[in-house]
Amino acid sequence: MNPELQAGKTTAGQAANLEKDKKLKEACADFEAMLVFQLLKTMRQTIPKNGFLKSSQGQQTYEMMLDQKIATDLAHKGEGLGLQKILYNQLNQQIRKTD
Repeated sequence: MNPELQAGKTTAGQAANLEKDKKLKEACADFEAMLVFQLLKTMRQTIPKNGFLKSSQGQQTYEMMLDQKIATDLAHKGEGLGLQKILYNQLNQQIRKTD
């Protein structure tokens, strides 16, 4: 086989593997962000409601958006809480076994 052709296939295969790896890492980070959002949402529900400030629909929407932003920023900075690294390693092992 032509060495140039073989090199082209290897490069294309490596590019495809890098793209799959990038997508897997992004999916793991997104999953961690969803989990952190649910955690923040649940934690916020445990705060007792007092009579000082009335809760409005606008305030609830703002709090939801704030929780989503915190969760996304936390999950996409560095390694997040570490869950995405564990999840990535597990899924990557499973993918390599099937290939």
